[in-house]
This record gives sequence, structure tokens and C-alpha cells, in this order.
Amino acid sequence: MFDPAQLAALAAVHRRGSFDLAAADLHVTPSAISQRIKALEEATGTLLIRREKPCTATQTGLRLVRHHDESALLNAALAQDLHHSARTPTLRIAVNADSLATWVIPALAATPGFLYDIVIDDQDTSQALLRSGEVAAAITSHPGPLQGCDTLALGTLRYRATASPAFAARWFATGVTAPALALAPALRFNDKDRLQSLWAARHGQTAALPCHRLASSHGFVDACLAGLGWGLNPEPLVTAHLASGALIDLDPASPLDMPLFWQMARLTAPAIAPLTRALHQAAQTLRP
Repeated sequence: MFDPAQLAALAAVHRRGSFDLAAADLHVTPSAISQRIKALEEATGTLLIRREKPCTATQTGLRLVRHHDESALLNAALAQDLHHSARTPTLRIAVNADSLATWVIPALAATPGFLYDIVIDDQDTSQALLRSGEVAAAITSHPGPLQGCDTLALGTLRYRATASPAFAARWFATGVTAPALALAPALRFNDKDRLQSLWAARHGQTAALPCHRLASSHGFVDACLAGLGWGLNPEPLVTAHLASGALIDLDPASPLDMPLFWQMARLTAPAIAPLTRALHQAAQTLRP
């Protein structure tokens, strides 16, 4: 049986990246955090934290961080069942930025009882965070199966390749062709973002695209409106702009559909069931 205070210290150091920040989160001194980590390492007989900048947990440390997170969720769920007051648990989940910008927030707001620690990650890679135990659940584009996890299909988020009329007239005057895509500046969320490349490949452009990097869903829309570049935007964010003519769809016959799934650790799935229900309800706005 591990000391809950020591586990909390370990999780805080890993998540915050330093002993000082962990101490501030837990309202104790950095010395107390250091003592708790040292005691836990002595109890387990192994190094749990890499004391670097930032501090990160070792593989064994990550297993204990997961244990801490799972225990907190299960204890909170039990306290609720017994109508016993308890500290509000922090639920750490991975969500892709476009889902957060379009349909997820209402589901979070409709589910009280958690403090949310939201990790923004691409839907193609968020499953790795769930696999490692960094998060308790994730919105991902992979249906699974993933060992120890349950999967719920949410629906499909449709993307439209959009640009301002002036941008399209300049770069795509003769249509969306491979040569034009090789020259026209595109937008890219980060190095994990493959949407523009996937869409361009449909039009014969498989080489690297010239890209502006812009890690903001709403920033993508603003950049397209301003004529900075073209990009794949979630349909809900650009419908009004397409209707007004402020943006044009570069190829209306070629939307990009991204299937989304909610994956959660099976052990804590009952504890987060209210959020799962809220997400499933909010996802009704997505395409089947």
C-alpha cells in the first residue's frame, strides 16, 4: 500500500515539471515534496523521477502516477455513491483542438464533479497518452482495440479546405492542382497535423507542403480569412463564412472526414460515466 500523499507528490512533480511547482499545487514546501519522493523511491527501491528540466517520471514512476489518478477517481466515485463529501478529483483527458473548439466544451460544462486537466493533442496520436497512463481517457481517431480500455464511437468531424477568395484567385487560378499546392502556403497546426497533407495527396501533391505553423483552431479560420494561407477547417467553424463568401471551399466535392472515438481506461470507466454520457450526447452534432 503506497502513501497517498507520496503518490500525489510524484504525480504533481511529473505533471508540473518541477518540485517547486508541485509544492505550490499541493500547498506544501519543496522540501516536503522532496522528502515524499525520496520516501517513495526508497519504498519501491527504484528511481521514480528524472531530476532534469523539466522533471519527468520514469517508467515505474508513470505506473505509480496512473495508480494515483485511478485511485483518486475511484475514491471520489465511492464517496459520491455514499453521499460523503470528498475533494473534487482532477480528470486528465486528451482532446484534439478542433473538437475542443467545436463540440466538447458543452459536454464538460454539463458534467460537474471533476476538475478537468485537458491535454491538447492530435487525434492521430492521443491514443499514446492513454496507453502510457498519462490520461484517463482520450478522443482519438483510432477505434482500437487498446488493451485495458473501452471504446465508444462518437461520429465524424468533417473538414473543408478553405481559403479567402483573393488567396484562391492568386494561388489556384487554374484550379487545385499538384503544382499549385506545391507553391501555395498552407496552414499546419503542428508537426503531428497531417490533415492538409492527406487532402493534398488526393489532388496529386504528395511532397511536403509549404506551411505556416499555427497551433490554434480559431487561428486557422482567422488566417484563412486574412489570406495568410489555406487550411482544413472543421465545418462547424466555417459554415457561416462559406455562406457569406468570406471563405471559399477549394473543392466542395472533396471534404475530409475524420472519425472520432472516445477511449477510456476500463478500470475507471464507471467513475467517469457521466462525462462519457455527456460526450455521447454532444457528439450528436457530428456526422454519423
